[in-house]
Amino acid sequence: MKDTRRGAETLELASESLLAINKCALQGKFKIWCLQFMLIPKLLWPLIVYDICSSTVEAIEAKVNKYTRKWLGVPPGLSDVAMYCRKAKLKLPMKSIL
Repeated sequence: MKDTRRGAETLELASESLLAINKCALQGKFKIWCLQFMLIPKLLWPLIVYDICSSTVEAIEAKVNKYTRKWLGVPPGLSDVAMYCRKAKLKLPMKSIL
């Protein structure tokens, strides 16, 4: 049994949820909170249970990074290392899907 359909469903869920969070009238830091504590745990379950290809997971991560940069107000060229690094002096309390 293939899980390619589950990968597409998870990508669609991520896209719809990110748009819903983006449309709400919250400040950027509260949108990040919704992402970290509501959406990412919701997305991690199908990624753990089903065999979803890494390109789909990377596409989800790219969408999450795009909205995260927008909500934080950082430049689009900021690397992922700066956002998810645990050893830097300025640590952002963010989790990566990858």
